[in-house]
Amino acid sequence: MEQNGLKREMGLASALATVMGTVIGGGVFFKVASVTTKAGSANLTLFVWLLGGILTICAGLTVAELATAIPQTGGAIKYIEYTYGKPWAFLLGWVQMLIYFPANVAALSIIFSTQLINLFQLAPSLLIPLAILCGTSITLINFLGARVGGAVQVVTLVFKLIPIALIVIFGLLAPAPVHFSLLPLAAAPHQGFWTALGSGLLATMFAYDGWLNVGSIAGELKRPQRDLPLAIVLGLALITLIYVVINFVFLRTLPLTDLQGNLNAAADAAQQIFGMLGGKLVTIGILISVYGAINGFTLTGMRVPFALAYEDQLPLSKYFQRLTPRTKVPYVAGLFELFVAIIMMLLGSFDLLTDMLVFVIWIFSTMIFVAVFILRRREPEMVRPYKVPGYPVVPLIAFAGGVFILLETLFTQLGLALVGLGLTAIGLPLYYGHKWLKNRTP
Repeated sequence: MEQNGLKREMGLASALATVMGTVIGGGVFFKVASVTTKAGSANLTLFVWLLGGILTICAGLTVAELATAIPQTGGAIKYIEYTYGKPWAFLLGWVQMLIYFPANVAALSIIFSTQLINLFQLAPSLLIPLAILCGTSITLINFLGARVGGAVQVVTLVFKLIPIALIVIFGLLAPAPVHFSLLPLAAAPHQGFWTALGSGLLATMFAYDGWLNVGSIAGELKRPQRDLPLAIVLGLALITLIYVVINFVFLRTLPLTDLQGNLNAAADAAQQIFGMLGGKLVTIGILISVYGAINGFTLTGMRVPFALAYEDQLPLSKYFQRLTPRTKVPYVAGLFELFVAIIMMLLGSFDLLTDMLVFVIWIFSTMIFVAVFILRRREPEMVRPYKVPGYPVVPLIAFAGGVFILLETLFTQLGLALVGLGLTAIGLPLYYGHKWLKNRTP
């Protein structure tokens, strides 16, 4: 398989940092509100975080086989194209530009605004205006050039880890105001166990989101056969540990009822652990972390419609290809992504947006798991520098998890799932209609 000129300069440490930096975002601080509500008990909350990590590790290990066999720029889009053809690859790009990246920006901007209002005791009516201001400011920063956007990402990466480390270390050392038993696993009295387990697991998936992009570094690793699976297993295992431990701290610091549905739970827990001033300082660290996460999705997201337009796969491609004169940033694509994100801010809540983006992206994730089986059968001679360990068990676990997430969303949030499927399906007539018009143009 062609390497596309990629330099193999990354070692295990760089790969590990990439894995953890890609996955850890705002969800670690804010999904506790949804997970505790869905799971209904403290011990089931911790269990679904652990289960979500195991599923994510299996998913990452499975996708890594395609990443090393097809180490092309574009990552998941290229795996889909190679296995299923260009229309399906376009659909993934379409979903990323219309739902995945704008929904991430919108959801995290709402969270940023929520924390800002809580920190400075501002009027709740400022929630949406502040969220729009947040998303717009990051888009404008990225218009200054990829170097500026990248610098923001580097600085905020440090702040992403500081509040996590402080909450975990001091939270474990502090006396526990709340006590609960780890066993036996049980949901709330009014909930069925399996319903609570499924809904709770689905709620964790936004915090683990980002693993699908991990394989994109395969072409730059010195020893992909050894370092890629090690980076995925170690990185995602450490992330799982961090998520389980920080949620353990939340659960032993605040009563379950204070966590359920509370998007300020992380700030409230920090205030309980560090006092008023310390809690506010940690909250500022969380705000910087969320701002950096939004920057990452903005930086990457505006380049998806640009890439599709560069291959003339979109109507009005000539406009989406336009770059700023000096900094060479795809500003029309960036403004489009911001426009969609603002519409989502006006229409959706944090949990609604994150559940939708998880649902649509897992459609394609599940297709990629199946692609491993298809290509093993269709092209047994394909050079695979790395093969998923435990084949076929590990890919089957990933596939079963993907199917479960999709079915769980269909059964519990049918309206949301239908909207996601509808927006995805719009891409097909768009793709074929544009192709037909191109062929008719002399």
